[in-house]
Amino acid sequence: METTVTSAPRVPAPAAAAATAGTPVPPVPETRRRPPVRAWLQPAVIALVLAAAFIGCYIGLQRDPRPHHVPIAVSGQELADRMGRALGDGIEVHRAADADAARRALERHEVSAALGEGPGGRLRLEVAGAYGPSTTSAVKSLVGAYAEGAGRQVTTRDVVPLTRYDARGLAGFYLAFGVTLAGFVLAQNALGLAGLLRLRHRFWLLTGVSAAVGAVAAVLAGPVLGAVPAPIVPLAFTLTLLAAAAAFATKLLGTYLGPVGVPAATLLLLTVGNSTSGAAISADLLPPAAHAVSALLPPGAAVRAITDLSYFTAPTSRARSSPWPPGP
Repeated sequence: METTVTSAPRVPAPAAAAATAGTPVPPVPETRRRPPVRAWLQPAVIALVLAAAFIGCYIGLQRDPRPHHVPIAVSGQELADRMGRALGDGIEVHRAADADAARRALERHEVSAALGEGPGGRLRLEVAGAYGPSTTSAVKSLVGAYAEGAGRQVTTRDVVPLTRYDARGLAGFYLAFGVTLAGFVLAQNALGLAGLLRLRHRFWLLTGVSAAVGAVAAVLAGPVLGAVPAPIVPLAFTLTLLAAAAAFATKLLGTYLGPVGVPAATLLLLTVGNSTSGAAISADLLPPAAHAVSALLPPGAAVRAITDLSYFTAPTSRARSSPWPPGP
């Protein structure tokens, strides 16, 4: 007959003595694990990258803007040829049949300025203040440099001026930036509702709130403040698309990239997208790479749409009559 003897677990002497005396045994402290290096490194790298990108984009693009193929409609074959030879890659000459055709191209947002010859050899330059101060100043400088070299005088007229409540031409930029920011924050909050709302409900939330953001922004910037003179319905639809693009892009990146997704959306939409949108600095003055990116990201497309809706969509009385006084 075999007898099985089970040995009792060993208890440390102090613990055994405390148990014998009937006093509670103090818990054995656990060894604390040191946080991984990634927990320290990831937020630091993300913050540094975003700071460098924001400063590099906004300040870097504005410190030395140069015209690149600025489109100018020139009436007269001889003047067009001389302008092209004198200014090189700074402008892109579009030959127009006459001064009226050049002006119509300007008012349809096909070119950035219209140039022709008046009585006495004087140059007549027509610009659109609605393009923004950066484009207008660049065109005036280019044509002024040519006129100085040719010993000629220039008369300048603004045929598509900005509204009085947007004297600096930045309303479109701030409008697009605010709507993009709203869509970004909306998606960031929706990411935190994954445990409370189904996916389809979150999609409905993004869609509905984007429409509300677009409508509120259009009414506030248009009829209330008078800074964006665009038709209210097309403007609201444009801003709704912008808010939805920002929201769904942020949601997508946050879902598939995890903790890095929201910073990636910040870098793509709020930093690169808005700095290259062409409002603060005209797209014609951006470096070629930034100019290409501007047309692809939602903020840049929205700024162009806001400008077109506000100033260049419908013919006005300015297009039907010449702004120039009769020549001598």
